[in-house]
Amino acid sequence: MTLKFRRSRNLIVERKRDFIMLGVAQPHNQCDTHTYKLKNMIRRGFVFCIIITMLLPIFSLAQNNPRYKIGLIDLMLLKRQKLGAITLTGQLKADGVEVDMGGLGTRPTFDNQLLTDSVHNLFLKTAKENNVEIFSLAMTGYYAQSFCGREEYKRSIEDCIKTMQLMNVKTAFLPLGVQCDLKKNPSVRDSVVARLKVAGKMAEAANVVIGIETALSATEEVKLLKEINSPAIKIYFNFSNPLKEGRDLISELKILGKDRICMIHATNKDSVWLENDPQIDMYKVKKTLDEMGYTGWLVIERSRDAKKPSDTKYNYGANTAYLKKVFQE
Repeated sequence: MTLKFRRSRNLIVERKRDFIMLGVAQPHNQCDTHTYKLKNMIRRGFVFCIIITMLLPIFSLAQNNPRYKIGLIDLMLLKRQKLGAITLTGQLKADGVEVDMGGLGTRPTFDNQLLTDSVHNLFLKTAKENNVEIFSLAMTGYYAQSFCGREEYKRSIEDCIKTMQLMNVKTAFLPLGVQCDLKKNPSVRDSVVARLKVAGKMAEAANVVIGIETALSATEEVKLLKEINSPAIKIYFNFSNPLKEGRDLISELKILGKDRICMIHATNKDSVWLENDPQIDMYKVKKTLDEMGYTGWLVIERSRDAKKPSDTKYNYGANTAYLKKVFQE
């Protein structure tokens, strides 16, 4: 028996075995062959439909939960703690909005209406209707007021955390501001650290995170976080801070790493739109964040066209579209 004959016989045996396993008789004539092909096509189509049905929820989940989400800020939309910020965010096709806690001034806590059930429920209802996520609450009153120096600070943190729990928000923004600038006023460092330790314990007990913004370099922020020693205190990174100081944006991101960053203000100073900004290579930023393993919110704070800084739809619509193109397409 020749080798060629053995191979042919073995091939015939294997084909018979395949037909038996598939539940289809071996075709003996042209009619049987057509019947077999038709049954095989139907079977393959059925299997294909099953696979597609199984994969559709995965594709849908990926679309509804992209790795990077693009957010806006009600304060910068000139709608501080206003429902209109939510509807405008939806119109501009951003994924979510950061809602402000309200003014602070010399009050013991924020001028915050969201602790009222009817108010925060209306915010949540409006957000759902517009497919907009409220991803953060911002304590921007501390830009001007002194977190490290004012006598009463705990109540403001408590009120923010309570509002977060009522609205199912997991991240708050706390800028250290002018008076607690650790670069210009290093003498306030002990007070800043001590108070952030207290805030960190409060946040940790509530299972939320407080993101701080400082004027320090990434290396110094790593040291600061080690001093605070709380998993509930992280950095709310801002592109404009290293850029205005002449530091390398990419290096700063890498030094901090994904685990120390809770969210990112992904904009520069007001001058031009992000897509026209020569200081930021956004595709390089994305590559860096991809490699770091960062996932989460990219929040548009500034980068407004200096010629039309107060036109919110014009500026935030353009920057939202650009970030979505870079990070979600």
